Amino acid sequence: MRIVMIGSGYVGLVSGACLADFGHHVTCVDKSAAKIDALEAGKVPIFEPGLDNIIDHNRNAGRLDFSKELAASVAEAEVVFIAVGTPSRRGDGHADLSYVYAAAREIAAAVCGFTVVVTKSTVPVGTGDEIERIFREEFPEKDISVVSNPEFLREGAAITDFKRPDRIVLGTEEPRAVEIMREVYRPLYLNEAPLYFCERRTSELIKYAANAFLAMKITFINEIADLCEQIGADVQKVAKGIGMDKRIGDKFLHAGPGYGGSCFPKDTLALVKTAQDHDSPVRLIETTVAINDNRKRAMGRKVIAACDGTVRGKKIAILGLTFKPNTDDMRDAPSITIIQALLDGGANVHAYDPEGMEMAKEVIGSITYGNDPYEIAEDADAIVIVTEWDEFRALDLKRMKSLVKTPTIVDLRNIYPVAEVTKHGFAYFAIGKKNEKQRYAEGSRSATIRKIHPRSVRRQAC
Repeated sequence: MRIVMIGSGYVGLVSGACLADFGHHVTCVDKSAAKIDALEAGKVPIFEPGLDNIIDHNRNAGRLDFSKELAASVAEAEVVFIAVGTPSRRGDGHADLSYVYAAAREIAAAVCGFTVVVTKSTVPVGTGDEIERIFREEFPEKDISVVSNPEFLREGAAITDFKRPDRIVLGTEEPRAVEIMREVYRPLYLNEAPLYFCERRTSELIKYAANAFLAMKITFINEIADLCEQIGADVQKVAKGIGMDKRIGDKFLHAGPGYGGSCFPKDTLALVKTAQDHDSPVRLIETTVAINDNRKRAMGRKVIAACDGTVRGKKIAILGLTFKPNTDDMRDAPSITIIQALLDGGANVHAYDPEGMEMAKEVIGSITYGNDPYEIAEDADAIVIVTEWDEFRALDLKRMKSLVKTPTIVDLRNIYPVAEVTKHGFAYFAIGKKNEKQRYAEGSRSATIRKIHPRSVRRQAC
């Protein structure tokens, strides 16, 4: 099939490359001349494991090309995907649909014959209806069917998610569109990936509801982590204990510094605004948004507390800047807020990230960037693990200890066992666990009790 992907950002580029890998002919269109020039020169503008190989393979096979011009490509297409940005609108938090509607009008002006226009962008409920209204009123002579097909790609695992999806949601009740979308995803259907057809508005809501639920699950375990720290429980063991219940599951039950990225912050806020507009507020999601915003700043305070209550004039080494590993995406990354809190406290911040430092320079203030974890650890008063990149999971802690000024590690991702870190002489502060100061205080109290009341202690033991 001949397919056009409008927008060559993260979703458009991954989707276009994977559809080409299925055997379709795909043209990715973008108005950014710099982006298209880079792609034509063989440079992939985003970091996603495996994407560069798929793009190279399909370009060489003649199934994937790139263009700055929409009209000629759309005129020959059977299916046109809209995969442009829908950022939060300034002032009110609603999704900004101006790019979606502009793309829809350009597509309608260029189509020839029956064409399926698919919204791949994450859009609020009713967006497909509005696109259809635009087509009907402004381009009544055009034969176009509008379909909702939300994406469920995880950054860092997008290729696998596209080729081995849990489900493919398709919002349309138009028989011709149903058949064409079956053909688009036929390679996946043969692999028994479920195609789930439903109403267009239902499809649009599924995307928001899914992301909101996952964001709520993350926020839930983060709040349980705070409680664990106060009562002396271990959040990782709590998460495992509840995750073994098949009704709950163990996914997204990893306590940390809060969610970030291109989807959860934007989509939860957009769902809140949509629900408010329809006089049906989603209180759980409203609270989730508020808790997550506060948590990122709280993680900055956690680092300050680990540094004896002040970071003024102290060197803090930050490991990881992107919102998650295996991506260079800095959008709404917790590191931004954490670093700002440390800078506000007078800290001298040094940072290292395997892929995100160039992006970070555009959104983070005056900090120093290093070439590896050991360089930024030299003379540091604390090491803070913010993103769980694989290379941070096997640090040479003995070497780290010899480099730092003060042996303190704040692990905001719980990637190390407490004993592994403390045996090298570090004070270790994790999420949802007793920190070393609490352990020391409790050990001192126990020793005092044994010294003053040895008989009483023995009787209680019996």
